[in-house]
Amino acid sequence: MKALVLSGGSGTRLRPFSHSMPKQLIPIANKPILEHVLDNIRALQVTEIGLIVGDGAPAIAEAIGDGSRFGVRITYIRQDRPRGLAHCVRIARRFLGDDDFVMYLGDNVLPEGVTEMAARFRAGRPAAQVVVQQVADPRPFGVAELGEDGTVRRLVEKPQHPRSDLALIGVYFFTAAIHEAVAAIAPGARGELEITDAIQWSLSHGAEVRADEYKGYWKDAGRAEDVLECNRRLLSGLATGIAGQVDAASVVGDHVVIGEGARLVGSRVEGPAIIGANTLIENSLVGPNIAIGRDCVVRAANLSDSIVMDGASISRISGLYGSIIGRCAAIGPSDHDSAYHRLVVGDHTRMEIAA
Repeated sequence: MKALVLSGGSGTRLRPFSHSMPKQLIPIANKPILEHVLDNIRALQVTEIGLIVGDGAPAIAEAIGDGSRFGVRITYIRQDRPRGLAHCVRIARRFLGDDDFVMYLGDNVLPEGVTEMAARFRAGRPAAQVVVQQVADPRPFGVAELGEDGTVRRLVEKPQHPRSDLALIGVYFFTAAIHEAVAAIAPGARGELEITDAIQWSLSHGAEVRADEYKGYWKDAGRAEDVLECNRRLLSGLATGIAGQVDAASVVGDHVVIGEGARLVGSRVEGPAIIGANTLIENSLVGPNIAIGRDCVVRAANLSDSIVMDGASISRISGLYGSIIGRCAAIGPSDHDSAYHRLVVGDHTRMEIAA
């Protein structure tokens, strides 16, 4: 089995961050979303991965490389612009050959992984197997309508009046039979080649399509609020590990990871929390639910439930909550009085707010 990971989207819902970095590289628990995806694929014993990339290709290639540090081999496949999931399969045809493959959206967060689904696909080898989850409002998703035996009867992309609450969550398993379907379909109403249309074509031509319901945590990390929620979820599983320096005046709670070269000076860290390498936390209270990247400086600050990316600095700020601070951003006090702060700050931004 091979894997096809889709990382070519524009990420408009995650601006300003996606102006300067692909959304798949936004860190959750101090690791890019795409690395979490690659970890899940490696757990399937899949080592050949095709990575669909768009304008963010140089940044993704710099971050991921050839895949060797993840124990996989990466083949980069360029897509000129988003043209639909089935288009990704079409342009990856040479890479995929006649192998079975898993297709996985590069901004999907599924901490429990999909190993059980992969095992069921390998055992039964239907032409296609979709992973679904019950959702309160299925209208923004592809929706699967199932028979009593678990086979898929019908797929509809973003229906206004859905007949099912089972949404496709961005993980698909295919045999090589999908290539005939992808070649046969035309762009849909959105002007894109929809994978739901390709699977529906397979159904109408007698192919077996099955659905596997995912019971674990799943989130499409497409908005800032989703990223913060995913961060909380992944931090909750941390095991304490302290590789940096903690002085006698500092207190470290449970479920806290402190990276090599990091220093805590007169500070308190409440878990779950992760502090990146070479970061300084001085005279501050941080956590819970905080992820601070590498080479950051936090002085005389109080922050929780937030993500602070590499190289950022925060000083003399209290009550920072529910925020995402971009790379190399600098946040400090101003003369204006205010009791609350809530920030979503892009890369290299500087803001002055009330101390």
